[in-house]
Amino acid sequence: MTATADQAAGAGTAAGAEASTGAVAGTGAEEAAARFHALLKTFEGRAAATAGRGKDPVNQPMIRHWCEAMGDADPAYTGPDAIAPPTMLQAWTMGGLSGHGDRSSAYDELLALLDGAGCTSVVATDCEQEYLRPLRPGDTVSYDAVIESVSPRKTTKLGTGHFVTTRMDVRADGELAGTHRFRILKYAPAAPREKKSAARRPRPVINRDNQGFWDGVADHKLLIQRCTACAALRFPWLPGCNACASLGWDTVEASGAGTVFSYVVMHHPPFPAFDPPYAVALVELAEGVRMVGNITGVPYDEVRIGMPVQLEFLRVDEELELPVFRGSEV
Repeated sequence: MTATADQAAGAGTAAGAEASTGAVAGTGAEEAAARFHALLKTFEGRAAATAGRGKDPVNQPMIRHWCEAMGDADPAYTGPDAIAPPTMLQAWTMGGLSGHGDRSSAYDELLALLDGAGCTSVVATDCEQEYLRPLRPGDTVSYDAVIESVSPRKTTKLGTGHFVTTRMDVRADGELAGTHRFRILKYAPAAPREKKSAARRPRPVINRDNQGFWDGVADHKLLIQRCTACAALRFPWLPGCNACASLGWDTVEASGAGTVFSYVVMHHPPFPAFDPPYAVALVELAEGVRMVGNITGVPYDEVRIGMPVQLEFLRVDEELELPVFRGSEV
């Protein structure tokens, strides 16, 4: 970093700290925030990554793993003329655990300024993708990224900070294949709030299409729909069969055995009647269908893909009982 950059970082840190901590009241704080934002905006248009290259060519094994994880059986993604799912655009540019060495000094300087202003936490907020041509096995992926925008100071439930948007142009063998915009929030964490009194758990929406499922829950049974025309099982409950479109169905009772197919740990945002952190999993039942449910019986940070689970029913309150899954050690 040059001396000029050092001076800018020092000035930015001071202005950012002044603005983020509210050390100057009223108009003074607003002016400090405006000065800091003006400094951050000088990074707009500067490179975030230059001449990056995907670590692997587009390849069929990764496409297969992606499709299996997403449950996507589109025939366009298999066979000799296969293309990669368009939503895999970012996957071909990711550095993995070893990372990439193509990130620019400008992006590091921008993050350092935000860190110095107390915005030491980061959360990804959203992404946007535009697809210009399909990627095919064997394509070599390269990319460049630019710092597209830095927002004014924003206050969220997480805390106060700035949204930083980068735009990545992804090329296949030199031809522009798509654009990936990625937005993060760099923020100073808000002070913990006092826990509110226990709130009522949200009620499930019960209608004529899923009434039978909830009737089964009331009897401590996990019922899966079965098409009477082709015998395909389906979950969640639907009025017609995905496989043959028949409207006829009956039910089979699940054994309750399953494994964790995928999971997330909910930290934020907090919802009334829920006490984060807690694990929510996509469970693959022994019968072959998958359903979402809470994992109980093991700490949230010990839940793993492939973990065996067993159905149980959780009494939430005097009116509500829910199917959940008790985990066990792998």
